[in-house]
Amino acid sequence: MALEILARKIGMTQVFVDDHAVGATVIEAEPCRVVQIKTEDTDGYNAVQIGYDELPDRKTNRPMKGHFDKAGVPAFRHLFEVRVADPEEYNVGDSVGVSIFSEGQKVDVMSRSRGLGFQGVVKRWDFAGGPASHGSHFHRRPGSVGNCVKPGRVIKGKKLPGHMGARRVTVRGLVVLRVDEERNLLVLKGSTPGPRGSVLRLRGRHG
Repeated sequence: MALEILARKIGMTQVFVDDHAVGATVIEAEPCRVVQIKTEDTDGYNAVQIGYDELPDRKTNRPMKGHFDKAGVPAFRHLFEVRVADPEEYNVGDSVGVSIFSEGQKVDVMSRSRGLGFQGVVKRWDFAGGPASHGSHFHRRPGSVGNCVKPGRVIKGKKLPGHMGARRVTVRGLVVLRVDEERNLLVLKGSTPGPRGSVLRLRGRHG
């Protein structure tokens, strides 16, 4: 089965590993469902479309409702695709859950980081700032950014104040500490992007 699922972050806790307490993230991974099989003949590439987080029919529009009705599955809030080598191994309606992972396996976690709004250069880029004494008029400012007459503009990529966070972040190689198939729970060593309740995309790694 495809080695990618969507799940929801519950929060962080501590787990004892070899008599040492390590930080861990608890993830609730309700089974996903295969909604569509894509092949090279029909779509130009081989992939499996998977749905996560069931949605009432009244909360989906007609085109998407027709898409789900054609597959014979309930409506889902999230849809994503996983490239596969042989699409004939999968069937529409198959469930994909935490059972695809095993303890000790490494996974990559993708999600949107916590949004922090508009921030200055001290918080966004760790600038040191100026003297804190009175009269300096230079405390948390970015400082000079110009280049005089030539080229007469601010160079692209300059570290300046701006929007911070709310970006797609991938954390690679987190170790699976616990797999609870009965409660659809997964415990990963370390932290994952996003606040509690955020949706994570988990991708298993081979080897």
